[in-house]
Amino acid sequence: MTGAPNGGRRREVPSATYRLQITAEFPLDAAASVAGYLADLGVSHAYSSPLLRAAEGSTHGYDTVDHAHIDEARGGRPGFDRFVAALHARGLGLVLDLVPNHMGVADPAAAPWWWDVLAHGRGSAHADAFDIDWESGGGRVRIPVLGSAEDVEKLEVVTGGEGGDGAAELRYYDNRFPIAPGTGGGTPQEVHARQHYELVDWRRADTDLNYRRFFAINTLAGLRVEDPAIFDATHELVLRLVAEGAVDGLRIDHPDGLADPKGYLDRLAEASGGRWTVVEKILEPGEDLPESWRTAGTTGYDALAEVDDVLVDPAGEPALTALDTELSGAPVDYARLVHTGKREVTDGMLGSEVARLVRVIGELPGVPAAEQTEALAELLASFPVYRSYLPDGREHLDATVAAVRAHRPDLAAALDALHPVLSQAGTEAATRFEQTSGPVMAKGVEDTAYYRWARFVALNEVGGDPARFGTTVEEFHAAQQRRLERRPASMTTLSTHDTKRSEDVRARLAVLAEIPTEWARLLRGWLDRHPLADRPLAHLVWQNLVGAWPLSRERAHAYAEKAAREAGTATTWTDPDEQFEGRLHALVDAAFDDERTHGEIEAFVARIAPAGRSNSLAQKLLQLTMPGVPDVYQGAELWDLSLVDPDNRRPVDYERRRRLLARLDEGWVPPVDEEGAAKLLVVSRTLRARRDHPEWYAGYAPVTATGGAAEHVVAFDRSGPGAGGAVAVATRLPVGLAGAGGWGDTALQLPTGAWRDLLTGRRHVSDAGGLPVAPLLDRLPVALLVRD
Repeated sequence: MTGAPNGGRRREVPSATYRLQITAEFPLDAAASVAGYLADLGVSHAYSSPLLRAAEGSTHGYDTVDHAHIDEARGGRPGFDRFVAALHARGLGLVLDLVPNHMGVADPAAAPWWWDVLAHGRGSAHADAFDIDWESGGGRVRIPVLGSAEDVEKLEVVTGGEGGDGAAELRYYDNRFPIAPGTGGGTPQEVHARQHYELVDWRRADTDLNYRRFFAINTLAGLRVEDPAIFDATHELVLRLVAEGAVDGLRIDHPDGLADPKGYLDRLAEASGGRWTVVEKILEPGEDLPESWRTAGTTGYDALAEVDDVLVDPAGEPALTALDTELSGAPVDYARLVHTGKREVTDGMLGSEVARLVRVIGELPGVPAAEQTEALAELLASFPVYRSYLPDGREHLDATVAAVRAHRPDLAAALDALHPVLSQAGTEAATRFEQTSGPVMAKGVEDTAYYRWARFVALNEVGGDPARFGTTVEEFHAAQQRRLERRPASMTTLSTHDTKRSEDVRARLAVLAEIPTEWARLLRGWLDRHPLADRPLAHLVWQNLVGAWPLSRERAHAYAEKAAREAGTATTWTDPDEQFEGRLHALVDAAFDDERTHGEIEAFVARIAPAGRSNSLAQKLLQLTMPGVPDVYQGAELWDLSLVDPDNRRPVDYERRRRLLARLDEGWVPPVDEEGAAKLLVVSRTLRARRDHPEWYAGYAPVTATGGAAEHVVAFDRSGPGAGGAVAVATRLPVGLAGAGGWGDTALQLPTGAWRDLLTGRRHVSDAGGLPVAPLLDRLPVALLVRD
């Protein structure tokens, strides 16, 4: 099935998107070459990673250095035009990832605005573009690049530099910086002392920086897009591409970093003509986007959690909790673990941001400075969501103040003074608190707690809650009905470039919740034979090895080292413990070299992989058919057993996918095996149905299952008012289903008559007793039904 979807007309709201990571190794011309495949797969839009000029060697594009050009390493404007032409020839549109919050400044000479600010300070035409506290630096920007304070003696003045206007430069090894006009005489140290910047020991980044960053990344400097002039300058090219019809939708990176997300989205909607726009906003369970935001919704982490959770067996929680307690030496209080991780962030890598917040607020009557700092750190560490958007979310601030007061009565005076200051929407103090709470949450939870609590890592995912061990089918249905009512055009996803592990790894690991005792027995043997002092970390590593197996030794080592350093319990990025990491790498090697351990891994993976594949197909069908705009991450239409980035950005074999899709289009219904064609079948048939028959996805109603195995099926009808629709049917908890003897008398209570399964092409009949599940799911663990 080929050709342009929707009669060649591009849709205002995508029926589905396909995420492409555009890099120097997979440039825009390579992306253009897969346009036909994407159309055949069934999406309506390609969804590209950021394409503006980025730092040299960037593998992701989130470090934009120049907003006026398409990145030449990825193909430049000519490559972009060819990519768009290829998409349009197939009737496809383009959703573009946009990064408004920050700019890459690792190489000042490559970032013209930053170079000019360093050269001219407050007098630069671009000084207002960056969020710099000039006063605290004595009129200078502190740049944490030196190996030590003494390294100022290693600075050199080089004439005829390549950066800026070709004038003399100040250099520190390969780092290049401009020299302000009229300040070039004397020793390099004397020249440095006259500049609008100060090169400092990199360790001072935690305490003394005076420019806002993206999280704790010193080489990503925050932008002030709340200034209309800065907004216009940073969005001019992208908005021109929108006006020209080259870009049809936008994905906004990290809106929580912006001073005024609502104002930004209002301005963007006006400037883009109201194009479909989604925001990379992580919602905590039960949290909703502010209704006033002019956005279709989020990029889908909330949907990811809903799908994952309904496929997890809550009955496995006690045994896995007991195992975790055994390995940790005591019961783990996850809320306390999160608070500890967040306090490490406020007191460590984001200490500069907390210090700036203290400076903005100024002295509080009767409150010592140290007490004020402690109270702010406690509020940030206790905030239950990523941020509020005053006046929206005021209840979160009020509740946090009350919670901190309860467990830290010694801070009552500081809290009383801070509460009204932080409650005043639009003030610099309130805004900076909002901008800081998000990074504290992200670094303290996603990048710390998720690596420290290894009870069941399938739940340790962006947008999820590891403390919530699965949900009921009824809760899943309620969430989808809310989604349809509130944000029906929000994106849904299962894998992204930022997920901690791919959807298929999580699907396989979900099986452990059904066999926790068997897993615990196997794990204890590995821990005995290959001991590691940090037993919870060892548990985390073993789970991920099993989840991604088979994987190369190199990938396994890279993941284990990253996980250990993120956890920060036995080794860190800034102070690696070579002895501990040596033992950790020995553990990984044992998975490949120890004959007994290797054999047990192979046998166990063979045991759980079929159930994992069942879960993979179930979660994919649910995601593709639930309310929202589904996204498929590159390559994930086949099995993709990837771990955290950069593992999830490996090249995709599109030729293999084309060949398999062609076989499917010839009528092949593949087995559910290691090849993964069954997943491609589910993805392509479901996407094509969404594209060609949007009327089949207009409503949402749970479908009741009856019989002995009713708890093992989740099904819903997407029929709209007065119109028939698609019915999705998915297996859940497949190990328990097999243990109970299969489907037996289980039936779906559907209207009587004939139904056709779009996946297998087979016809099924529902009578007074319903539609029997056993014959429906005897070839695949999922079905997509329409009235025949």
